[in-house]
Amino acid sequence: MTADLYVLAAEKESAEVTDWAARIGWLVGLAVFVAFVYWLMRQGWKWRGTLQSDLPELPATPEDTGPVLLAASGRYHGSTTAGHWLDRIVAHGLGTRSRAELTLTAEGLDVVRPGATDFFVPADRLREARLDKGIAGKVLTEGGMLIVTWQHGEQELDSGFRLDRAAGQAEWVDAVAALVGPRTTEPNTEGATP
Repeated sequence: MTADLYVLAAEKESAEVTDWAARIGWLVGLAVFVAFVYWLMRQGWKWRGTLQSDLPELPATPEDTGPVLLAASGRYHGSTTAGHWLDRIVAHGLGTRSRAELTLTAEGLDVVRPGATDFFVPADRLREARLDKGIAGKVLTEGGMLIVTWQHGEQELDSGFRLDRAAGQAEWVDAVAALVGPRTTEPNTEGATP
């Protein structure tokens, strides 16, 4: 029995000592890497804003917008180049997600964003509204997002909204379509014989 205890005592080893210098080194290295990736993302965001600096300032809401046709609250998820749902627009704060209060009047669409730049889309610049599944950075189920297409300067933009009452988004599509009216196109007279 004494021999068995002696063998057991001989087999015991002390626990490994934690190498704190190595652990701290790994943690500092990881923190530096995460900070570097964040800095690169921020630089990319700034560069995108510089590339889009040719966009004019956002229109301000006029004094008199007329009677309210529709009003709702929800979230603004961003704007992209029309037809390119991943080409995010960041100039003039259009890339900033925020809460939004939408008001549609005969004069246009007023977007009030607490903590971000408000903007107004005049009725003659509205092109269409549709239900879609997403916009850059946010994907929902089919028909889960209200996309409003509008002309800003020389470029058409898609702005994505998710209303608090998602069932009412189809009503917005119809109201914008009624406000825009049928699109008329100029006949192509180039190359036509007189």
